[in-house]
Amino acid sequence: MHALGVDFANGGPVRSVVVDADGRVVHRSLGEDPQPPGVPVDAVGFAMGLESPSDGGAASFSLQIQGRSVPDVHECDPGAAAVVAEAWIGAAKGAAHAVCLVISDRVLAGILLNGCPWLGAHGLAGSAAWLALNPVERQDYRKFGCLAAEVSNKGIARRLSWRIQAGDHSAVLERAGDLESITAQHVFDGARTGDGVSISVVRDTAKYIGMAVANLATTIDPDVVVLAGTIAAAGDLLLEPVRQEAMRRMPPAMIEKMRIEISPLGDDGVAIGAARLAMLARQ
Repeated sequence: MHALGVDFANGGPVRSVVVDADGRVVHRSLGEDPQPPGVPVDAVGFAMGLESPSDGGAASFSLQIQGRSVPDVHECDPGAAAVVAEAWIGAAKGAAHAVCLVISDRVLAGILLNGCPWLGAHGLAGSAAWLALNPVERQDYRKFGCLAAEVSNKGIARRLSWRIQAGDHSAVLERAGDLESITAQHVFDGARTGDGVSISVVRDTAKYIGMAVANLATTIDPDVVVLAGTIAAAGDLLLEPVRQEAMRRMPPAMIEKMRIEISPLGDDGVAIGAARLAMLARQ
């Protein structure tokens, strides 16, 4: 069996993957043409979040696979897709209880309980962007949620920009060209090359993520919490500080039993999980 997974909620171009029954990605694409050349597709999964496009969404995404329309499309929550992918072929492989915290342009979480995705009473479980981690009231907290305002790609870049505007010198500004062009990747690259302001911003980022992990872990009591999304590419900078921050805030009995890992799935995780859920829906 081959399944197509489409991530509508990634904050950028629509990301699509085709995976086989073992979870191998045999085709990937960005944009509006997910048709895999020469690969028959048996199931289709769409990951649709609250932030997904509302002007047609999946209905307007015309799929022609091997010259025929796909009659059955399985829609799923992006958090659920992310954690299912990790439990299938990722850092939570085989776990019955897991949390996947996705941090990129978006911030969300997927929760797996007894091997099944858990969405809550209103389908909003895993709205990790809104974790309240700072008692300060800020307009961007009200717009994006506290965690997202601090650790999303734009949030990380914005915190460095604020530091520069406050008078701190950072070589990142020279590399980016101007304040508006600073990205989270600039911050991570700056930290790797010893830029003091970038190191400070990364340290604060790890603290916020660690607090979020601790809150999720103490609420769910999972086997593993997986950090996924574009933040996973900065695992060399963040993983150990996040672990240390989380463990400072977790019950002692949980520290030795729960793992915190970086996803190996890159930006494909949600799309892979959507494909997997579509496979399961056909069984």
